[in-house]
Amino acid sequence: MSADTTTGLQLRSLIKKSGELELSLVSIPTPEPGPEEIVVRVEASPINPSDLGLLVGAADMTTAKASGTKEAPVVTAKVPDSLMRMMAGRLDESMPVGNEGAGTVIKTGSSDAAKALMGKTVSMIGGAMYSQYRTMKVRDVMELPAGTTAADGASWFVNPLTALGMTETMRREGHKALVHTAAASNLGQMLNKICIKDGIGLVNIVRSKEQADILYKIGAKHVVDSTAPTFMDDLTNALVETGATIAFDAIGGGKLAGQILTCMEIAANKTAKVYSRYGSDVYKQVYIYGGLDTRPTELSRSFGLTWGVGGWLLTPFLQKMGADGMKLRQRVAAELKTTFASHYTQVVSLQEALQLDHIAVYNKRATGEKYLVNPSKGG
Repeated sequence: MSADTTTGLQLRSLIKKSGELELSLVSIPTPEPGPEEIVVRVEASPINPSDLGLLVGAADMTTAKASGTKEAPVVTAKVPDSLMRMMAGRLDESMPVGNEGAGTVIKTGSSDAAKALMGKTVSMIGGAMYSQYRTMKVRDVMELPAGTTAADGASWFVNPLTALGMTETMRREGHKALVHTAAASNLGQMLNKICIKDGIGLVNIVRSKEQADILYKIGAKHVVDSTAPTFMDDLTNALVETGATIAFDAIGGGKLAGQILTCMEIAANKTAKVYSRYGSDVYKQVYIYGGLDTRPTELSRSFGLTWGVGGWLLTPFLQKMGADGMKLRQRVAAELKTTFASHYTQVVSLQEALQLDHIAVYNKRATGEKYLVNPSKGG
């Protein structure tokens, strides 16, 4: 390996016991690949909400301050005392960030499978992707189709497989249509494309007309605005039309999960033939998979007794799928530039990712403001 790739920069997040977040760049050695491993020059890695959870933790980024140099920036911010208990498991541990990414294979191990990837563009999963170089096991990468760039394949795992996982969970649990919140996100747009292509009824919950317009433009049929005075009626009508009895909620806190269950109950009772004091016998499920609203989840018990609220995570779902999960990966690879295309508003270097003006934008997690980190880009 040439001298300039024996070490590389890596973005690290550290929360100190003193209650301070520190973001910095650290030079780390690039491990030599074993027989079934490859070294990848990372050229694209998205900033997903799950990445932000590790990157900034519970820090109050309105207190963020910049120091260091242009080449080696440092950002610090205060973590509120009331939230330090949540961070107990990671205190004083410098942690690499970035769940997924893509790049070019620059060195391989001795196995035939590894050698076959030399010079190829691959996508990766395994953490620490905000790094210039990653040594990866062959099984944890996917060769991208010819003509696909690292940016095209950077978001191949989290959002696409989450969207496919939602429709697969729906089928496996006996539902015929679903509800999705924060629905104008990159993930939400992918889910719409899947449901349109597969003929699945989908009810999209958004928070503005602008977000609704994004979905209508890609063919969404059922879009309801949670800020509208007619929200509950609009949601109920969409549930009647689609028959949706399972929801995936990215909001988490507040009343929305309970409102969805209430409207599902009302929709079910519209076609019920017999009254039951225990509510309808239609099972209603809300899975919370995100935490855009950090308040407690409020449930006003107005939806009978046949319901469930639980958490949903991609990794445990894929573990349950076992070998069947490969079919989902194959679909992502085949539709990477269509159904699963991601759109980014900014591409930043590692150094630029630590500039306060950029942090202020991507930490808002706003629709239409998705960032891509290119660790190989000059600062």
